[in-house]
Amino acid sequence: MADNAHGAHVKSIVMDGDGIERSLTRIAHEILEKNKGAGNLAVVGIVTRGDLLAKKLVERIEQIEGVRVPLGRLDISFYRDDFASYLSPEVLSTDIMFDIDGRDVILVDDVLYTGRTIRAALDALMDIGRPETVQLAVLIDRGHRQLPIRADYVGKNVPSAANENVRLFLEETDGKSEVEILEVEPGKRAGSAPLGGE
Repeated sequence: MADNAHGAHVKSIVMDGDGIERSLTRIAHEILEKNKGAGNLAVVGIVTRGDLLAKKLVERIEQIEGVRVPLGRLDISFYRDDFASYLSPEVLSTDIMFDIDGRDVILVDDVLYTGRTIRAALDALMDIGRPETVQLAVLIDRGHRQLPIRADYVGKNVPSAANENVRLFLEETDGKSEVEILEVEPGKRAGSAPLGGE
């Protein structure tokens, strides 16, 4: 398949914009069904793509239930187990302006891979408060777990090889909405797409 605008080889597009929107609507319904409504919910997205998906989920829940649930964003940069070797060009900010104690927190990320990002996010959340439950919603589960972590809500399971990258692009930040499987160049690590492209 063709290279994308940034020179990475795109092997396949596994979800288009409509597929992403349909998955988010289904996940919103599943969340409401499992939690018997939106009364005790809060939604927290992991930056930099999870927070954008979290915002969309909150909008869906409001459309369905007529309730605006609290929305937060979580930066896990300092909680990563590879923080010393992972040089992020910028440290983003955590923005949770509500009490998470006793709430059912829906943690949102774009792609679930090894589970290490989610472990770091759980550590960060527990430093903020003590939720009643933490439930994980991801758009893509690509497998290759290294920790005993699973998602409660999954948009799509996308089996992938270790030398592939599964990346979400969104219209708001990238000018297109789709999930691509890209070949990882030798020596490069798999990871999320930088905001605004590579």
